[in-house]
Amino acid sequence: MSEIRLGQLSYINSLPIYHPLEDGLLAVKAQLVKQPPTTLNNLLYNDELDASPVSSIEYAVHREKYYILPDLSISADGRVMSVMLFSKVPMDRLGGKRICLTNASATGVALTRILFDHYYRLKVDYQTCPPDLEKMLQQGDGAFLIGDNAMEACRYVTEKGLPYQVTDLGEVWKQFTGLKMVYALWVARRDFARENPAAVEYVSKTLLQAKEMGLARLSAVREEAHRRSGLPMDTLEEYYRILEYHLDQEAKKALLTFYDYAYQSGIIDQRVQLEIWGE
Repeated sequence: MSEIRLGQLSYINSLPIYHPLEDGLLAVKAQLVKQPPTTLNNLLYNDELDASPVSSIEYAVHREKYYILPDLSISADGRVMSVMLFSKVPMDRLGGKRICLTNASATGVALTRILFDHYYRLKVDYQTCPPDLEKMLQQGDGAFLIGDNAMEACRYVTEKGLPYQVTDLGEVWKQFTGLKMVYALWVARRDFARENPAAVEYVSKTLLQAKEMGLARLSAVREEAHRRSGLPMDTLEEYYRILEYHLDQEAKKALLTFYDYAYQSGIIDQRVQLEIWGE
């Protein structure tokens, strides 16, 4: 079997799955390509990867190209700590104002639009920017950040005592729908899967095994996350307690609800069914 080109999120939220592979605890016949979410989305779409984690909205936008790999996701049931909107005024006063959106996110950007369309019912102006909190808030009244950038920005705002409203959009989604939120999925390209079913089965089983190993060794995961991010250990302990990595029936229901609102907001052009490898 030739080496698989496998994407890897560059954020610490994926460490419970990738730390066993990087640390040599579990061998994988794959070339790991580490990038932010939107870059992985583009690499996979352009056939430069064979399988990868992707923004969950990416599957809905290009569903004809991918199979979902089973029982893998990055999800949270409410507060998530790394999908954050920073604003100069409360959320319900952002109507008609500009929100700067990180160019590293696809799912979070879709979630922001959905919440303003259907929960707050406000029209806002969106601008895509590199993930730099201060520069974003110089250009607009709100700044949306994800991943390590969001967590670092939260720490910066707290330490400096800055007068910004900080809103966890996972919490808002939970208030709106009563459901968890699925931020990322692992998928394989359909054309690759049809030609290499054994390779897809191999990478799927390896990732599931890595997930179980990583979740059983969270103390080592936290230490590595601290080394990479500099975030406090108590913050990381809470973060990994919040994050979920399964794709169970509850997560599937939440995902389909997210896709339904994405359709209503014009983010995707039709409603979506989940096609999961092996099911």
